[in-house]
Amino acid sequence: VLPERLQRREAERQRGVERQRQQKEAQVVKEERSEFLVAALTREREAVEALLTAGQPEEAAARLQGLQKLLTESVRFLPSYEVRQGQEAVARLQTDLAARRQQLQPKKKFAFRSLKKEGAPGSDSRSRPAEYPRPAAAEPLPGPGVAEGEPTGPPLCGFSGSEGEELELGPAELLQRDVELSELRGCRVRLRGNANTLRVRDCRGCTVLCGPVSTSVLVDGCSDCVLVLACQQLRTHRTRSSRFYVQVTSRAVIEGCTEVSFAPYTWSYAGIDGDFESSGLDRNRNNWNLVDDFDWLATDKPSPNWSLIPEQERITCWD
Repeated sequence: VLPERLQRREAERQRGVERQRQQKEAQVVKEERSEFLVAALTREREAVEALLTAGQPEEAAARLQGLQKLLTESVRFLPSYEVRQGQEAVARLQTDLAARRQQLQPKKKFAFRSLKKEGAPGSDSRSRPAEYPRPAAAEPLPGPGVAEGEPTGPPLCGFSGSEGEELELGPAELLQRDVELSELRGCRVRLRGNANTLRVRDCRGCTVLCGPVSTSVLVDGCSDCVLVLACQQLRTHRTRSSRFYVQVTSRAVIEGCTEVSFAPYTWSYAGIDGDFESSGLDRNRNNWNLVDDFDWLATDKPSPNWSLIPEQERITCWD
């Protein structure tokens, strides 16, 4: 009979052998899964390219949405190089899709326009204040479409220049479109649906409630805002005194920001489950409390520019 000490040593050795075997099997499975996913992504990419070449942009858009979802679900199984290559391919295809749609749009016919009639004698338009219409929902905004580094999808929609208003877009208006909110003051914005990207620029004192965004959200030059966001990637620049409630599958990034704080995503609405499914976001993966501050290089001290919202201060009911 072996002494008890030797028995323990032998048992520990056996456990070590078993751990090594399991690790080796897990590595093999991971490599096989990675090869399978890369092959699947390649097939889907080639299918989208073929549909675009054949002049079938709507079929290509549906297939591209499936490719985006597959890539999002595959992030944790793929090497970072393959993920980056996939993201670049999706961004390029989105650009090609937008260009192809533009090419296939019917050209406007040329026609002469009649001149506007002069106002009635004695009328003075200078006596009336200028009227600025409220920005129409889901209408293309003028100027450059998306932020630097953002993929270009279908035509941009959103709101700009409003003050003290309740603004809203629904699922049909948002589906896989690029959305921009700019120069809003004291507004409450509800985006119920699945957008492709979102850019929030130069807003003050606003509350933005947003459904799942398939790719990235950029917040730039905002202050005193509350932003409720679900996305794959969140980047925040030149923003201060704002609160974020986020569902984000990667690590959030801040730069040039002060007094920003974070909590988990808590907004819900009828149909949000379907929007999450179409977005491809993993609801079980949320890195809301992992934030990289590009202005804070110290590794032994936390950044003073961001914090977590205490549980007792978090908002759970938004409507």
